[in-house]
Amino acid sequence: MVTVSFCGEWFIFTCDKKLVAVHTTQAREPFVFDCSTAEKKPKHTKDENNSDGGASEETGSDKVLAFTVSPSGKLVALTDDTKRLVLFRCEPSWQCISIRWVVRRSTSLMFSQSEDELLVADKSGDVYSFSVVDPQREGELKMGHLSMLLAVSMSPDNKYMITADRDEKIRVSHLRSPYNIQSFCLGHQQFVSALLVPSGHPHWLLSGSGDGTMKLWEYESGRQLQSWDLTDLEETANSEADKQKKPTVCCITSSPDARHVAVQCERVSTVQFFSLDHEGEEKLVPHSRLSLPHCPLDMTFDLEGRLWVLMDSSDGPLQIYTHRQDSWKCDAESPELHRVTEALKPHWETLEASTRTDNRFEHLHKVGFDNVTVYLQKKQQRLEEQRLKRGMTQKANGNKKAKKTTSST
Repeated sequence: MVTVSFCGEWFIFTCDKKLVAVHTTQAREPFVFDCSTAEKKPKHTKDENNSDGGASEETGSDKVLAFTVSPSGKLVALTDDTKRLVLFRCEPSWQCISIRWVVRRSTSLMFSQSEDELLVADKSGDVYSFSVVDPQREGELKMGHLSMLLAVSMSPDNKYMITADRDEKIRVSHLRSPYNIQSFCLGHQQFVSALLVPSGHPHWLLSGSGDGTMKLWEYESGRQLQSWDLTDLEETANSEADKQKKPTVCCITSSPDARHVAVQCERVSTVQFFSLDHEGEEKLVPHSRLSLPHCPLDMTFDLEGRLWVLMDSSDGPLQIYTHRQDSWKCDAESPELHRVTEALKPHWETLEASTRTDNRFEHLHKVGFDNVTVYLQKKQQRLEEQRLKRGMTQKANGNKKAKKTTSST
């Protein structure tokens, strides 16, 4: 998994087994954490419920599966394929606080607003809570879904936990009593792949899906406010065949000042921007579309509201875009860009190899079978065969009667 984010003034990216942090304004040594050389799980420790097909920690690939940054930008957490949960502190200097172990391979992480709790969603549909204050304490099971969880979020007031799964559901639960469900946000036609409570709007929820749509919800009531089919926002007309291939929304992020929302779709070389319309009832409106020279791998806003985009290109893997004169312009001469790009170069070969094998959503699409149509076709065929059989029987009986009558005469 290739992802990028900011932790204060540290630019962070993950690729394959590594997490790399580069300071954007100071000439400090990059911080590199390699999961393959990290602490191994004690052999006597057993998972309480191994749902990974019998796989143990020795068969894990050490690849980073998910990572997140705390709201203050002072803490970072990651999980890997060997089921480690690693907690870092990045200020005043990088420090690994703890390495703990999750029960199953994880899909999404989220810090609470107060940063005393870390939520971990896994592929079996469970959410565990890990203490940040006591970094050695084992996780506590909070809730479970019947389907694989793909994203987890939290309301800014720490009241609600928001989870999204492969079965198109978004569930809003009370954080302290997760069995108490506040609402469901229902409307997507495929798995829900991204969640975001946008900056400055604590009662809104943005969701992206494998059905190619992004939706805006008032999540406490489960009411849908707006919906956009991202294929309809294309600047160039697509063929009907292209429209059938719905892109998966893989990233939704908002600027710190809450003015912009950027949306990225998997294997699509554009970024769609939305902005807030203050006229009348507040709503989001499509603002502009940024065409990129290569397909983006991930993107994030920095503290100044600039958009950093990591792309699938060895020539210029990283670009910064600044909002000027009502459009997004490439800031190719930024000194921060050069510093981070130089730090990226030693890891580009690993990053490039990771992009070739990274198909995060391909296996999640459900194959639809029209069983009703097949059933009706077979039923019609069976009725036709019965009708023909009855006709042949009646004809044969008629011939027998005719012969009998002739013989009697």
